[in-house]
Amino acid sequence: MTGGSLIVLTQTVVTEFEQVLLVGLVFVIMFGLGAGLTPRDFRSALRRPWGLIIGFVTQFGIMPLLAYLLVIAVLFQLPREYAAPVALGALLMGCVPAGTTSNIFTYFSKGNLALSVIMTTNSTLWAILMTPLVLAFYGSLVFDADSELQIPILNIVVTLATLLIPVVAGMILRRYSANIGAVMELLGGFFGLFFIVFLMATWVPRNWALLTSTPWQTYLVAIGLGLFGIAIAYAIARAIRMHPMNARTIGLETGIQNGPLAIAIVLLTFAGSPDIGLILIVPALYSLFIVIVSTVVTFYFRRANLAEEQKIPNLL
Repeated sequence: MTGGSLIVLTQTVVTEFEQVLLVGLVFVIMFGLGAGLTPRDFRSALRRPWGLIIGFVTQFGIMPLLAYLLVIAVLFQLPREYAAPVALGALLMGCVPAGTTSNIFTYFSKGNLALSVIMTTNSTLWAILMTPLVLAFYGSLVFDADSELQIPILNIVVTLATLLIPVVAGMILRRYSANIGAVMELLGGFFGLFFIVFLMATWVPRNWALLTSTPWQTYLVAIGLGLFGIAIAYAIARAIRMHPMNARTIGLETGIQNGPLAIAIVLLTFAGSPDIGLILIVPALYSLFIVIVSTVVTFYFRRANLAEEQKIPNLL
């Protein structure tokens, strides 16, 4: 199928009702993320900051670079009129912070849950600066200055700032009401899973024709971004002799991006754009497949011998 026919198919990727629902879900998810934090978490992180530093470097160093390499090596094999807007969505997917789903898979992977939660929040708070910065950098390498497809950096900054409001509100709520904050934290995690279930139950069947006509290169980028991100970050953490528990955590935190946030940014920033469907396709596919990828990785990580690992000094 040609790039032109793909563009026609993608115009109804998300209905107006789904746009409102998905953005609303993201606000709840972000609120739950903030509600899971206490001042003690930050004090603990500041006393032992190496995990945060390494996570920051892998999150905003490895993932954007990986997205760029996948776009250049794989996606640009396709016609430019199709590949360019899809590449924009892929770059955005690589530049957003970690998602709350990483906390769930860290727990089941015998990782460091406390480190996972603080890393997720740390990358989310840094996203207002780092996501536009790295997106602008790699976007300048992919798109010409006179290209019709421009990245609205200011709009993305405003969107991120707006989506950070519920994170801060959740943190304030947890500060003054620990019980309600804990409930909202659980609700945020629940809605994070519901977001994926919603995509699988409604979005996939309705867009089946689009999914079956999407080139394999697009699937490779969407799936490879998470899989390679986990593998590379885990390998780096092990190479510098981090505790295996922390290495698993950093691998998952790096590769599991905030798919709902990326989708919300696309819906809020590119509303009215004729290419919004193509920009959305990688974030949507990534959100679907990262659950499968993370489940497989979790089964691999669960082979860890915790008794043996307890003998290894843990500096984080």
